[in-house]
Amino acid sequence: MSTATGPARVSAVSAVAATEPLAPRTTAGKVSDLHRRIDAALHAGSADGVERQRAKGRGTARERIDALLDPGSFVELDALARHSTAPGAPAPHPMGDGVVTGTGTIDGRPVAVFSQDATVFGGTLGEVHGDKIVKLMDLAAKVGCPVVGINDGGGARIQEGVGTLGRYGEIFCRNVRCSGVVPQISLIMGACAGGAVYSPALTDFTVMVDRTSHMFITGPEVIRTVTGEEVDFETLGGGRPHNTRSGVAHYLASDEDDALSYVKDLLSYLPSNNLSLPPVFSAAQPASGSIDDGLTATDLELDAIVPDSSNQAYDMCEVITRVLDDGEFLEVQRLFAPNIVVGFGRVGGHSVGVVANQPTHLAGCLDINASEKAARFVRTCDAFNVPILTFVDVPGFLPGVDQEWDGIIRRGAKLIYAYAEAIVPKITVITRKAYGGAYGAMGSKHLGADVNLAWPTAQIAVTGAPGAVGILYRKELSGLKGDELEARRAQLVREYEDRATPYAAADRGYVDAVIPPSHTRAQVGRALRLLATKRAEDPLRRHGNIPL
Repeated sequence: MSTATGPARVSAVSAVAATEPLAPRTTAGKVSDLHRRIDAALHAGSADGVERQRAKGRGTARERIDALLDPGSFVELDALARHSTAPGAPAPHPMGDGVVTGTGTIDGRPVAVFSQDATVFGGTLGEVHGDKIVKLMDLAAKVGCPVVGINDGGGARIQEGVGTLGRYGEIFCRNVRCSGVVPQISLIMGACAGGAVYSPALTDFTVMVDRTSHMFITGPEVIRTVTGEEVDFETLGGGRPHNTRSGVAHYLASDEDDALSYVKDLLSYLPSNNLSLPPVFSAAQPASGSIDDGLTATDLELDAIVPDSSNQAYDMCEVITRVLDDGEFLEVQRLFAPNIVVGFGRVGGHSVGVVANQPTHLAGCLDINASEKAARFVRTCDAFNVPILTFVDVPGFLPGVDQEWDGIIRRGAKLIYAYAEAIVPKITVITRKAYGGAYGAMGSKHLGADVNLAWPTAQIAVTGAPGAVGILYRKELSGLKGDELEARRAQLVREYEDRATPYAAADRGYVDAVIPPSHTRAQVGRALRLLATKRAEDPLRRHGNIPL
């Protein structure tokens, strides 16, 4: 193989050398040169770029890292990695290449973090930029610590060509390899466009900031050119549409401090990796004797929380906060599919993932979005050793032509699959309605739940009373009219509801106990302690085939 020599070789060497001052000869000079390089890395962005960030209500890459991590804990990696100085690479060649990477701690626990710097090449991803992120993710996988990515960039750096696409592929590959191994959290704190959106989409949680962050595959200009649609950045890919409509994001922060605070709280409920358990916090333990001896005023409030009328709604969050330690509940995807509630809390100091139907929205029915939201959350909890606590008040799957045509069968099956697949401790509490296939889908004993409890207000049946009466007594009711018909139908509905008690299910072992609502906190705590040593193994296979 020949080696380039002559004028062309000299020219290339000279071009690179021209970008670097001559190396100092003395030790003092070399130390001074090191400080110069570090200072260049710390101030890689332009002053004008920093001012533009400030004007948009955004922080700088390093400010965000400092606000996220414990003070003084950040150890930067590849600070002196530099934008390519290869022949033909466009100048300038800033240190860091538009991303800050390193490790630190949050509440004393190690995390790996990268933060894109919008003041350098607009935060776009180039080859060195991508290599730094890949290296950080490989390190996180080796040591078993969470990865937090702060995204604020314009996507692929067009000037560097196909090499940038390769780096995106390398990052996506790491996202997949780390999935279910270490928690991955994405913060969108500016633009996240084009192929760049797929890395956050592959992570466990995505947090956006209202009015200052945007995610989209194609921007307004491209959409206008291709389809003729007129849309602005906020309407197309702002934090609000991705939290309320698309379900891409899991939290809508009011500002950057709120976003960073949410991530800290989120990590407090999760283990560092799939081989460890979530952190345990001190909490008052229920009395070891009679449950009645340890009841609090908050517990007793549960005895009156379900309305006498089965058609009257109540807020399931009022149930959840009365069962969790100190009433603290960190909700996930609060603005998306509000007919189901998911989030994290603690019982007896131990993390639990909560899934609950919400009667105040669509009567707590399961629809397409609710099924996918809950299924994703159940699988996240199962991946990271977080027990699942389910509260059930579900009248069924939402009926409708649109639901059927858009795939409620396939997408509802995802929730069934997620519960059946999960091997972490699973505790289910039926508070009121548990009808039909939705009863089975919501963490039933038949899908492998370990402890199933029911309140005396529970109604477990194939279908709701009005529907059942219409089928069972169709012939009788067809011969009645007017007030007589309505009176007879109301009577039959009451009689059906009186028979749809939890005791028929208890007779068959489908629920393990029927308990007063006020005993729920203590019973859940006891179940968690019992299940702390649960052992379960999946059958030998490459992986299942979830109905995606």
